[in-house]
Order: sequence, then C-alpha cells, then structure tokens
Amino acid sequence: MYAAVCIMSSVTGYVLTSALLLKYPTLLHRKKRETFVSRHISHRGGAGEHLENTMTAFKHAVDLGTDMLELDCRLTKDGQVVVSHDANLHRSTGINAYISDMAYTELPPYLCKLGVTFQRECVCEGGEGERIPLLKDVFDMFPNIPVNIDIKDNNDMLIKKVSELVLKYDREHLTVWGNKRNQIVKKCYKENPRIPVLFSFPRVLQLLCLFYTGLLPFIPLKEQFLEIPMPSIITKLRDPNTLSKTERFIIWIADILLMRKALFHHLTARGIQVYIWVLNDEEDFQRAFGLGATGVMTDFPTRLKDFMDRNAIAKS
Repeated sequence: MYAAVCIMSSVTGYVLTSALLLKYPTLLHRKKRETFVSRHISHRGGAGEHLENTMTAFKHAVDLGTDMLELDCRLTKDGQVVVSHDANLHRSTGINAYISDMAYTELPPYLCKLGVTFQRECVCEGGEGERIPLLKDVFDMFPNIPVNIDIKDNNDMLIKKVSELVLKYDREHLTVWGNKRNQIVKKCYKENPRIPVLFSFPRVLQLLCLFYTGLLPFIPLKEQFLEIPMPSIITKLRDPNTLSKTERFIIWIADILLMRKALFHHLTARGIQVYIWVLNDEEDFQRAFGLGATGVMTDFPTRLKDFMDRNAIAKS
C-alpha cells in the first residue's frame, strides 16, 4: 500500500510539474534570443507567382513586404553556391544534367513554365532567360531580409561555403539553415553554431515523443526553428479518388499529432519559432495562425499578405 502511494505521489508530482513547465517554460529555460520574427514567409520566393528560386521571385516577395525568403542551395562543379531546389536540371530547365556536374557559367536558363509543387494542377509562367542565381546575389540584393536556407546536399564543402558567405555578409543574425536530414543539421551546427538551425525530421519525431510523454519541458533544445508541414494539405494536393482509406487515416493521425496548439505555445514561449508549410489558401492560413504558429510559408505571397491585412495579423 505504501509503495502504491509513493508511486501515485511521484506520478502526480511529475504530471503537475510537467504541465506547469509546459505552460511556463522560462521557469526552467532561458528564452532564446530572437533577432527576427517571421510571420510571412515566401517559399522559394513565392513559386506560385514567379518562377521559383529566381531573383524575380525574391524581389517580388520583398517588394510585397515578406518577412523571410525561403530558398534551396546546391554546389556547382566549380564550387559556386547556387539557389536551386532540384539536383537535376530537367524539371526546371529541360536539360537532363546535374548541377554538381556543371560549372556555373554552363547552367542553362529556366523554362518559361514550371509546375507549382504545393498547388494542385497549377503552373507558374515567367519570362525568358531567367537564370539560376548565386546565393551571394540574394545576399547582395537583400542585405536586411532574413533568409531560410535548405541545404539540399550532404556536402561538407557546400555547408562550409554557405557559412563563409553568411559570415562575409554579416548575416548570422538574419539566417536560419538546415535540412530534414539530421546528419546535415549536425554538420551545419558544427560548422557554425552561431547560425540558428532547423529541427531535422528525426528531431521532429523526438520532439513529439518528448511532448506526449511530458518530458519536453525538462529538455534543453539547441534548435531555434521548427519548420513542419500541415499534413491535412495532402488531401488538397492529391485527387481525392486516389487516396485510400489507409492513407486518409494516416494523414488524419499525423495531423492530430503534429498540429498541437499547446506544443506551439510552449516552443514560442522558449523563443523557438514555428513555421508551417506550404500553405496556399485562406482556410489553412487561418488554421495555422489560430494554432499559434509564428509564421506561414506560402507559394503565393500576395494571397498571404492580403489575408494578413484583412485579418489584422501583425507582421514582424
């Protein structure tokens, strides 16, 4: 009987302490310093309004007043850091070749039309002759705009060169970098721990385990940005008739587990920003901000701006 009472007391104490620290995490953890806060984030510069990852897209988004540019980086054969999502150029240029096998001056221009990955049956049209930009071009043109860099390859030289560019342009306080692969994030953090990193996919799973077991409030976190998808958008990207009952159930469960207001509030109270991607309609914008997300990443920066203006959602 005594042992049972002790166990019950310990469990009750753990649950109450966890609940208290979940709501008030700064009782245990120092809040991370936020050098910028991003509400409006342009995915690949706004891939639904201008050709993705182009200077035209980035300029359009910045002119609209976006808080952050999201982009992807790879390395050319001659060691140039370029802004491109795909390793192979076929989808974006029509040329079946890999960026890593070509010098920067050899890279072909973009096609005039590109499909929008996160908008069903949508094609974005652009002008002729759009070139794949260098990361330094983006830093040169937008010195005061935060940039979210997806390091697409597990390449030590790529990571080193991106870090060198961030340092050269004095952008450690305006940059976040990482990838879904934990190995890449670890290398980024080791290369330059002063540049904030994103949670990798394995770390997101670990974060959820800690949250649902009540351990999260007790655990220190090195990451400063949680960047996650809203699972329910998959039902909008796929033909409903092609989704099986099993797939629908998995999407439903993933959405319930991941889209948690209590989790988002805890993280933001610790100075960890929460970005939800890639949302392209008002219903999803509303849901994300209603759940307490710091920011929304979109292919349609004009849509998001109009939504935020109409609903008096303050920007950074």
